[in-house]
Amino acid sequence: MLTVNISTGFLVWHLNLRWRTAIDRALAPLGLTSSQYGVLVSLSAFSAGGARPRQRELADFIGLEPMHVSKLALERAGLVQRTGHPGDTRAVQLTVTERGAELVTAARAEVLRIEEQRLAPLGGRHSEQSAALTDMLLTPLRHAETLTSEPEQPTSHTQAQDEELS
Repeated sequence: MLTVNISTGFLVWHLNLRWRTAIDRALAPLGLTSSQYGVLVSLSAFSAGGARPRQRELADFIGLEPMHVSKLALERAGLVQRTGHPGDTRAVQLTVTERGAELVTAARAEVLRIEEQRLAPLGGRHSEQSAALTDMLLTPLRHAETLTSEPEQPTSHTQAQDEELS
């Protein structure tokens, strides 16, 4: 790969693309895409704490439009349950089903395997270099959140592909 005059943004985008592709391939036998996994694992984290987030809250947390969250077909696959919000008739709350929780466990093992593989040049997932990389990536991510009151919405060919799968 040519490294002269390559922007940091391009490198982050390219790493993201390759990482997502690897995760998509690994999760395909489980019937999930990386986007579906991202929503499901995030919702699982909310649920583990006893929360039942609104679809909008979950979408804001992961940086997607609420419509995109619903188009991932997690409810139709029996992985997520939508129920009305008791205090807001316009809102729906989301919870992970038992089947969804089982799938998250299996998928998480695959995602961690890929993470270990991808971070091997830095000494693996638990190395000091990987921890430093995580901290470095969090800095501009947190800064980006302060630049706008609206969450930044990813747009890519993979988002369109995920919508085609639903």
